[in-house]
Amino acid sequence: MSTASHRPDVSPGGDLPFRLVATDLDGTLLNSAETVSERTRAALAATVTAGALHIIVTGRSANWARPVFDAIGYTGIAVCGQGAQVYHAGEHRLLTSLTLDRRLAELALAKIEAEVGPLAVAASQDGLDGAVLAGPGYELQIGSDLPIARVDASELLTAPISKLYIQHPDHDDDELAQIAQQAAGGLVGVTMAGEGIVELLPVGLSKATGLAVAANRLGVKSRETIAFGDMPNDIPMFAWAAHGVAMAGAHEQLLAVADEVTAGNDEDGVAVVLERLFPAAC
Repeated sequence: MSTASHRPDVSPGGDLPFRLVATDLDGTLLNSAETVSERTRAALAATVTAGALHIIVTGRSANWARPVFDAIGYTGIAVCGQGAQVYHAGEHRLLTSLTLDRRLAELALAKIEAEVGPLAVAASQDGLDGAVLAGPGYELQIGSDLPIARVDASELLTAPISKLYIQHPDHDDDELAQIAQQAAGGLVGVTMAGEGIVELLPVGLSKATGLAVAANRLGVKSRETIAFGDMPNDIPMFAWAAHGVAMAGAHEQLLAVADEVTAGNDEDGVAVVLERLFPAAC
């Protein structure tokens, strides 16, 4: 079932409803089996055949996203690392890459820990094959088989990083994100990307900034873009795109700003919308 506050038929200046379809990955394009259903694949393929473009916009680093891209045959440009990386999946090549200043990261951690006590921390290293390093107590809660290296806390900031992940045993994700924003929001960006995934980013970085860079390379404007997502880290992307579609069961903060709510990721929510917007193609 899909509900909407408005349902656009044609984007300005063209015959297609939208020229760019931007989809989040986990919880949106991927189902709970961590694959893309045949129905959703078919709807995306038909949409592309009709002349639209599809881009994946994910919080995962390129290194963590690549196995999924390979599995589903995605060879286009992707926005990875919460906007830090614009990545060409087919060529396995980074087009852009931004890093988090490690001195600011260290200071931000200190300010947050001054409020809540010790954090469990992981660091996503910069670069195409950058590792994700997990300090003591950090428990990965995304993906079933993602590579992660266990290290001492002193090793987390010894090389360039794109972002940090933080967890705390006594605060849920929403609480921790709010505390981090209040304590260190002037030093780092803070976002919540999923269960157990509160992230510290370069100030100003978001999925929207990465998507804007990628869309410019593709020759597409924000007013020609529809975006799909499920978590607060998708809020900037919804603000940038012309139309934001939240998955059923999405975080309440995203539901509050969505233009439309579709079915869940296990009920082919992306396909439900694309089949409606591109009926001749699908």
